[in-house]
Amino acid sequence: MDNSLLSPFICAKFSLHVGIPESDLFGEDLSLAAIIQRSDKLTNSVDLMEAFARTANSLRKEHGVRVRLPTLSLETPISTVLAVFLAEAEASVRGAAA
Repeated sequence: MDNSLLSPFICAKFSLHVGIPESDLFGEDLSLAAIIQRSDKLTNSVDLMEAFARTANSLRKEHGVRVRLPTLSLETPISTVLAVFLAEAEASVRGAAA
């Protein structure tokens, strides 16, 4: 699976689940704490974890790729989270091919 396909998909789905435009999320490289503060859909870190889970479920359903995110601090920028998502997706694809 090509990251050039997965990256826009992950960005769009996560943006939808948190209710913040992609240009704001990724353009400003918001921290996870800032995403919680700006989002009308999130009130705490549990809601944020649910948004990640929904994004991961969409990735599995539409692309057949399973990901598990490690624990990340609320100071983590969204660009780092995206990189982790992509690395996990790549590892999942490699593991399925083996």
